[in-house]
Amino acid sequence: MVELKRIQSATPADEDDILIVGAGLAGLFLALRLAPRPVTVIAPAPLGEAASSAWAQGGLAAALDPLDSPETHASDTVAAGAGLVDPVIARLIAEEGPARVLDLIALGVPFDRTPEGALALSLEAAHSHPRVARVAGDLAGKAIMGALTAAVKDAEHITLKWPYRAVSLLQDDDGRISGIVTEDKDGHLAPLTARHTVLCTGGSGGLFRVTTNPPQSRGDSIAMAWKAGALISDPEFVQFHPTAMDVGLDPAPLATEALRGEGAILRNHKGVPFMAHYHDKAELAPRDEVARAIHSEISAGKGAFLDATVAVGKEFPAHFPTVFAACMAAGIDPRIKPIPVAPAAHYHMGGVVADAWGSSTLEALSVCGECSSTGAHGANRLASNSLLEAVVFAERIAERLKNTVLTKPGAASAEVAPDLPADALMTLRYGMAERCGVVRTAEGLSALREEIATLEDTHGPARALVTAQLMVDAALQREESRGGHFRSDFPDSRQLARRTFLTRGNGLHQCERPE
Repeated sequence: MVELKRIQSATPADEDDILIVGAGLAGLFLALRLAPRPVTVIAPAPLGEAASSAWAQGGLAAALDPLDSPETHASDTVAAGAGLVDPVIARLIAEEGPARVLDLIALGVPFDRTPEGALALSLEAAHSHPRVARVAGDLAGKAIMGALTAAVKDAEHITLKWPYRAVSLLQDDDGRISGIVTEDKDGHLAPLTARHTVLCTGGSGGLFRVTTNPPQSRGDSIAMAWKAGALISDPEFVQFHPTAMDVGLDPAPLATEALRGEGAILRNHKGVPFMAHYHDKAELAPRDEVARAIHSEISAGKGAFLDATVAVGKEFPAHFPTVFAACMAAGIDPRIKPIPVAPAAHYHMGGVVADAWGSSTLEALSVCGECSSTGAHGANRLASNSLLEAVVFAERIAERLKNTVLTKPGAASAEVAPDLPADALMTLRYGMAERCGVVRTAEGLSALREEIATLEDTHGPARALVTAQLMVDAALQREESRGGHFRSDFPDSRQLARRTFLTRGNGLHQCERPE
């Protein structure tokens, strides 16, 4: 039996005011918008080195074109989400998005411009209008994080602490969150108390063998919040990016969706285009449809390749420098050869439930970005809405907390489970990819649940196992196919779309809204 460590926090003489866990787009933008209120940001690595935000290639979606509108953007978001998007939240992020783009421009983000000086907006899958603001083709995430990092380093109200990561939430006897337990690079644990804690830790792609996420993204916030009693929603919905480069790297480099927006074609190993056989929108079909089509082609032994030799060709180095560099490093010149691709775990639609102001169901705990579940993404995230959601909700959390009188934390405690050893983690990642991936079945999910239970018996309730178990249990209960969740034994969608909600005390249930 693995022994859990209990960390006690006495009533502190000093405590942090607002503590932000995570230094991606959500965490850094929130920290900046809280000025001049004191805020502490912890990160596992120097700024920009462990955040999936920096890897985002497509850009940030917002209705900035004169022919576009927030209403249309919201409608596209709802349509992509396969019946589970909250239309109020979709409208909220669409309406507030343009202002947040202007905020990023003010911080120095060099979004691409037309010769006339207007923002150059790109079309991505399932959008009805060009509305994705990009930087140098595929450098949006890197450019945004660069601008935010520079601003944060110059901000006097922000204290940065690294390398630290959160391994548990401190909680008092009344259930109020009082900060976190940190772990440093040497494995030392210590309490870090705060009047208010905000989780901005990213997604869970690191739980899958093939992912485009940083390896540290293993759903830690979901596990920590669930253990503390927070409401979790839709953990079964994972978006698999259809066009990760299949070149044997971990994480897998991403061939941005913008390539298909520019006209790149998916072909099999014989050079035959295949997407039109799967969806009437072909390469611009929703991501889940494209991912399953590619999965089918690969499973049938036909392979899948993204051919941008005509659509981009010689312009690759200038228009898509990140993709071009990754291809050349793998020995592929995308100007003259198609890129081998395969689906990879890319974005987690589920997470810790947050209301329209970013509050979780636990007192003194907010959540923002990919680790949250706001209702914005439903069963299938609309392309480039993730960065949009992060900045919109960061602004709303800042607006709520900026002038709020926060309660001083009292004595609190937390239990900390050990991490999975590397070999056990890889076993889990293979199992999740094979049985809880693009195509799922009851037989595979049930076998995976037993495998997770065996790993927990040996290694204890590690955070990776907790989050994986929640995902598998929810996928087993959802006996239908919807959005990013596809059950080959239940290939049709039910008439009534229901979200999944679960807490540690009340188990798992599906309903139209939290009960």
